[in-house]
Amino acid sequence: MNGRGYGVQFGPPHTPQVIKNLILANVVVFVAQNFAPQVTNFGVDVPALVWSGQFWRPFTYMWLHGGLLHIAGNMFMLWMFGSSLAAAWGDQRFLRYYLTCGFGAGFIIAAMPYLAAILGMGSPAEMRSATLGASGAVMAVLLAFSFTWPDRTIMLIFPPIPIKAIWLIPLALFLEYAAPAAHNISHLGHLGGVFVGWIYLLNEGRTPGAPTLQSLGHRYRRYRMRQKLRSVRNEQERDHHRWRQ
Repeated sequence: MNGRGYGVQFGPPHTPQVIKNLILANVVVFVAQNFAPQVTNFGVDVPALVWSGQFWRPFTYMWLHGGLLHIAGNMFMLWMFGSSLAAAWGDQRFLRYYLTCGFGAGFIIAAMPYLAAILGMGSPAEMRSATLGASGAVMAVLLAFSFTWPDRTIMLIFPPIPIKAIWLIPLALFLEYAAPAAHNISHLGHLGGVFVGWIYLLNEGRTPGAPTLQSLGHRYRRYRMRQKLRSVRNEQERDHHRWRQ
């Protein structure tokens, strides 16, 4: 990462204790999954089971992972972006945010198929689908990082290009939809984490970079105004060109 006042470096200069504890907890649960498969069956987020009374699942799913690459990717992102955030926020504030967003994403994963079924728009397969992983919470961490330091330059590994932190979430969502194994990715969980994180930051009011609906509307109106001015300018240039002919 690189930013104002920072040299080029790989990863954060310091790993706060809350990040170490979260990574350790995920690793311990992952080891338990491999020795006792019933751990996974007990904790995955399955809408049909949640609404039959197993209300712990929107919380427990975020500690489970489907394979070594799955947990390695999530923990790497948590360490890479969560460390700076936890150092700036403090351990308690970061932990509240992480757990709230992870649970919120899990609730959305369980609620949306159930709501769709009530409205006659869903399918039985969606109610029985199982979701696991810390990705919803990790996406919320990326969101908070991008709002806190929007101009910080991040050098990606795949693809190897530098981008501003504010583009982390749009790029991450684009890459996951374009991935060959996109059907195995919980898009609803990722979007749920981003949505809950955004609402949390707005309600907390301690992250100035978090856009409000009013600021988004203002940016959209400015964008529309620039488009109109560009159209008028192009029309004037065409008229001038025709006049010269």
